Amino acid sequence: MVLLVIWAVSLCGRLRGMSVTPSDDSFRTVIGEVAAILEDYWEDLREERLPVTPDLRPGDVRAMLPDRMPVHGEPIRDVLADVRRVVMPGLMHWQHPSFLGYYPTQTSPASVVGELLASGLAVQHMMWSTGPAATELEEAVLDHLAVALGLPERFLSTGNGGGVLQDSASSAVLVAVVAALYRASGGRWREHGTEGRYRLYCTDQANSCVPKASRIAGLGEPTLIATRAGTCEMDPRTLREQLAADRAAGVVPAIVVTSVGTTGTCAIDPVAAVAAVCREFGAWLHVDAAYAGSAAICPENRWINEGVEHADSYAVNCHKWLLTGPPCDAMWVADRHSLTAAMDIRPPFLRNQASDSGDVTDFRDWQVPLMHPFRALKLWFVLRTHGVEGLRAHIREQLSHAALFADLVRDSPGFELVSHSLGLVCFRLAGDNARTERLRADLDATHQILVTPTTVDGRYILRAALGSRLASQTSVRNAWALVRETAASIPDDRPASSETSPAAPVGAR
Repeated sequence: MVLLVIWAVSLCGRLRGMSVTPSDDSFRTVIGEVAAILEDYWEDLREERLPVTPDLRPGDVRAMLPDRMPVHGEPIRDVLADVRRVVMPGLMHWQHPSFLGYYPTQTSPASVVGELLASGLAVQHMMWSTGPAATELEEAVLDHLAVALGLPERFLSTGNGGGVLQDSASSAVLVAVVAALYRASGGRWREHGTEGRYRLYCTDQANSCVPKASRIAGLGEPTLIATRAGTCEMDPRTLREQLAADRAAGVVPAIVVTSVGTTGTCAIDPVAAVAAVCREFGAWLHVDAAYAGSAAICPENRWINEGVEHADSYAVNCHKWLLTGPPCDAMWVADRHSLTAAMDIRPPFLRNQASDSGDVTDFRDWQVPLMHPFRALKLWFVLRTHGVEGLRAHIREQLSHAALFADLVRDSPGFELVSHSLGLVCFRLAGDNARTERLRADLDATHQILVTPTTVDGRYILRAALGSRLASQTSVRNAWALVRETAASIPDDRPASSETSPAAPVGAR
């Protein structure tokens, strides 16, 4: 999105007709045309008139773009025409009803309006003094969202905790690691670094951002903790044994990262039991709830919050299930001092009376970049226009779509339902891995659906993540019909007496 804006600005130079008297290409008129483009786009997706993925080879899009920046500005309508002609056909459509890969990334009209306003206001509130309203709005929005999700009071800004909007769960993990290192070292880390003494712990089911954060922070690869037999959930007993052995060897257990909704199967680590181990060894507990955390806005899903009251930090991606456009990750900490003390740097140009008083929040100390964009505005628009009940209705609808998809898998001969947790359904073709690998390749070739793979206990599995606000029961049935039709052309070389009933589900709830 940001790159698209930059490209548009570079091509058009400036909008004409910005005077009091509107012209055909005034800002107001152009924004109306952009709104029409988006409304048409969403309707095309809803009616499945567009493919999910583009049929392109590397370099095809670049070949259709201008060779260089124009010397003189071009009419913005020419740029919009190229968006329709070049950009939109070359996209993977994440909001498509049959986009079932990865985890959903969504937006809504309310979010778009909020982001447009934030872009136009161009506020950068790295400190309270550089954007008082933006800073205090973000604090309020995150407090409201924490309450709506049923998170513990210790995460609220009215106490010792507080929230911040990061760009992604990846940044949230990295920032949590930094805070953990500061606390584990008693502040020594700021001057002496990691000294090879500290460790991060997670399972092999943790998102790829966790080992990346460990590397960036200078900890090297994380120590992987085994999962419970028959599940993809962290084993607290193994964690305790590992932490005890490391401490005996002079290693400091700095941070444990648990997952509430793993990328592979949406498994949910036993946070309460893990938290008990973390308290015993003084390790920071970060809960990565990037996907599943949003489900807790519905009271019947609050079971996913069990143990979160003992966490030191927690993060959920609002751009996945909460109808807010990316990037928008909500992160909370229970003790903001460890975070701000680790990150605080105050050269003269950042000194001001408000910051020195200690009475305000400066978000520059809560993140890696110095700049802090006004992300709270789009989230505020979403929360206010949808309300708690509107967001609950959205989540429940997505869960009903996933339940339907799981039933369709279960009722289809030759398929195995591996797991179904919240909005994620994992399935495979009965038989060896090659058949399911072939199914994925054949589905990709249609460009009409996207599913992404994972492996569990050596089995190659396809993931279907239901989450588009444009989806319907009909689109779910259409997606499964395409899967079955595609699978029908894959030879079944199993013996006639081969068992076709599925293995025990993994982490199903």
